Amino acid sequence: MATIRDVAKRAGVAPITVSRVINNSGYVNEQTRARVEAAIADLGYVPNVLARSLRSRRTGTLGLILTDISNPFWTTVARGVEDAASDAGFNVILCNTDESEIEQDKYLHVLMQKQVDGVLLVPASSAVEPVKFIQSQNTPVVVLDRRIPNSQTDVVRCDSEDGAYQLTRLLLALGHRRIAMLSGPRGVSTAEDRVSGYRRALQEAGVAVDTTLVFYGKFSLESGYSMTQQALTVTPRPSALFASNNFIAIGALRALRDAGLRVPEDLALVGFDDLPAALVVDPFLTVAAQPAYEMGRQATELLLARLSGEAPPAYQEIILPTEIVTRQSSGQILEQQGG
Repeated sequence: MATIRDVAKRAGVAPITVSRVINNSGYVNEQTRARVEAAIADLGYVPNVLARSLRSRRTGTLGLILTDISNPFWTTVARGVEDAASDAGFNVILCNTDESEIEQDKYLHVLMQKQVDGVLLVPASSAVEPVKFIQSQNTPVVVLDRRIPNSQTDVVRCDSEDGAYQLTRLLLALGHRRIAMLSGPRGVSTAEDRVSGYRRALQEAGVAVDTTLVFYGKFSLESGYSMTQQALTVTPRPSALFASNNFIAIGALRALRDAGLRVPEDLALVGFDDLPAALVVDPFLTVAAQPAYEMGRQATELLLARLSGEAPPAYQEIILPTEIVTRQSSGQILEQQGG
């Protein structure tokens, strides 16, 4: 295996000159730089990144902890993270928790052992301990998508409460009064915020909040299917379903199909998070769309700014807007139902 001294000998320069070329530090004239780069290519020299990280106390890596990498929303977030990290010369270690706090804690310890330079965390719950653990290792952290009450950290998320409020108002404007909310896990801020937005829209419209129409589950197809089955047993039956993420919406569609019900003719359906255009031939669902890529990119840029000392001293909370995209699944204007 070639060494830095072999490269220096081939190029006819001192090892320090090779180091300057590799690290892009210090002045090296263009002719010399070209000789060094040619020698590196000829010898197949690979710089010792580990040794460099020991000297600089940086590893050039970021940790990204997501809750469900199978969900297209999170793969889009991850793409935004990777693009921003790559532009800055960083690599990303991806971890998937499946909304498990046990898995989350395991990956946090792995990332700390790997001495990542920073962590992007989608927390599995609203507990503050994971953020405190990361910070106790003198590692900066940015929380993605969710709020953690009483924590002192940077956050980049979308306005889940307002998105749910706007979606519920849309259903109310279409004449619906019995709207079932199919939510995510209790204690997860995105689930709680979407229920809050739903409740606020109903209350402003003078519609009583029926607790038998509010269901908590998981952000999964199976949970969406199960909650829809439960909603269909409520009397009188709801005329619309609000799925609080895209996987819940897909599960709801399957449950309605299996029950012989049509969307939107028999029940309207709206959801949170759009599916990428490449995955949908004929977009159908009315949704509150979140800028997933931009969320990932902005969170990474904020983390990198913390690492470079360029971020503002105070912790930042960046809240991105949602966009209501109206399609066929929400249906047409109905006759006004009783409140």
